[in-house]
Amino acid sequence: MKQADCIIIGGGIAGIQAAIQLGRYKHDIIVIDSAQGRSSIAKAYHNILGWPNGVSGKQLRTLGRQHAEKFGVEFLDDTVTSLEKKQDKFFIQTKNDREYQAKMIFLGTGITDNIPPIKNIYPTLGTSTYICPDCDGYEIMEKQTVVLGGGNAGAGMALTLLYWSKDIIYVNHLKSKIDDVYREKLKENQIPVIEEEVCEVHVDAKQQLKAIQLVSGKIIEAEKAFTAFKGNKLNNDLALQLGVQVNENNHVVIHPRTKETNIKGVWAGGDLVAHSEQVTISMGDGTQAAIWIHKRLLGQPLPYD
Repeated sequence: MKQADCIIIGGGIAGIQAAIQLGRYKHDIIVIDSAQGRSSIAKAYHNILGWPNGVSGKQLRTLGRQHAEKFGVEFLDDTVTSLEKKQDKFFIQTKNDREYQAKMIFLGTGITDNIPPIKNIYPTLGTSTYICPDCDGYEIMEKQTVVLGGGNAGAGMALTLLYWSKDIIYVNHLKSKIDDVYREKLKENQIPVIEEEVCEVHVDAKQQLKAIQLVSGKIIEAEKAFTAFKGNKLNNDLALQLGVQVNENNHVVIHPRTKETNIKGVWAGGDLVAHSEQVTISMGDGTQAAIWIHKRLLGQPLPYD
């Protein structure tokens, strides 16, 4: 059974940043990554310091992995299926029947977005189709934009996007119920509502969205799109196996200063803990957690010990 000072579960932005910092402390670090995270499909982030022209999640992850490997961090492409604590050690089993033991655990398992399997939508994510208005609302400034969503979630997104563009169309892809208060606000702001499924996203030669096609065959031209579907899944299964506390929204609860959970030796960061779901916040979580993991490994007391 292979052993490590800290095993990081999830090789997204928070996990890689934690790995870089812990590697620089010269600890034995293993990152186990299933390569299914949000950052693996995002084609561009536009609000990160140092990347004024944007950077893809794939590029960030590749560069981050190379950075961590410089300090001896080991990366494994696998999925953790079991995580338990026995006395002061953590035991891991993976999908590929591997077993590991660690003194500390960092959970960076993130969130899985609920995006319907609409043809051609994935190549446009982050470049012309977006999920988060705080990240990418700026990208639709005064542009023709369609919101693909369901019920109140899509209606709320359409209204939020009015800050950046007045040319908004809401396609209620799921044909879910929209409460009267939302319908009235949509009407007041002259946002058309189309109650029909989308069957395809039309893209140009550069894989940029140029229109959406409804199941009826109708084509709606648009420069940009946002998705707004309820049902995003927080990947907190492993945390729950250990008895880690979660809040009413199922986010993992961490100490605001150290990022440690209620289970000693278990730390978490990124989208798993923060509803803001920002790459830069994930980076901060990873670094902050690593600083205190290092102190734990040295046997130093934490503020609440």
